[in-house]
Amino acid sequence: MPTEVSLRLAGPDDLPAVAELHLAARRAAAPHMPPGVHPDDDVRRWVGSWDLSSLEVWLAEADGTVVGFAGLTRTWLESLYVDPAAQRSGVGAALLELAKAQRPDGFGLWVFEANVPARAFYARHGLVELERTDGSSNEEREPDVRMVWPGSDPLGFYRAMIDEVDLLIGDALARRVALTRVVQDHKREVSAVADPERDAARERDIVARVAELAPELGEARVARIMHAVISESLDAARSGQ
Repeated sequence: MPTEVSLRLAGPDDLPAVAELHLAARRAAAPHMPPGVHPDDDVRRWVGSWDLSSLEVWLAEADGTVVGFAGLTRTWLESLYVDPAAQRSGVGAALLELAKAQRPDGFGLWVFEANVPARAFYARHGLVELERTDGSSNEEREPDVRMVWPGSDPLGFYRAMIDEVDLLIGDALARRVALTRVVQDHKREVSAVADPERDAARERDIVARVAELAPELGEARVARIMHAVISESLDAARSGQ
């Protein structure tokens, strides 16, 4: 267990030690973290290829030995690992506080849902759980959780995130209207009906699928939202004729 830890930026020559620590920490984290999907040598090559001009790798050292590291991009804490022998000795907290100091405007990270100890650690240090996924976007295919530290201006941080989501919603609505127009035109060609009827069964299926993606809203709220989206999309498509 380290008694005194120093922190510094890593250079290319430090990456082999970082790779070994990464491998050891992942193995020791079982069963809270799933096993890696790549052979150890592939992980070593991957870590050795890190571009330190775009990824800041900070090392925690004790007696000249690397006992932890954190990888930071402009907006993400990409990784934070501590040597198993040095865990619960303040190394992880020191690295996380350094990340906060380096990114005072806030940052996000992903943690596996099953990694309850890590989630509790981040929560103790002021990070907030924002969203969960089914894991389909990560290599391990394991459910994960997005956590954030909102920085020195939490309201501004969260509002900026809302702005990003609103722009995504706007893009999705524009695509929805364009597709609705194409579908309505096709229906008219096939049925020779001026204003084709809505497909109630299909709309119920859409509501059910969207509700699965947004369980906190519940199916009743999703039904009202989707009814408005579909109705307004149809109205826009008609107006554009």
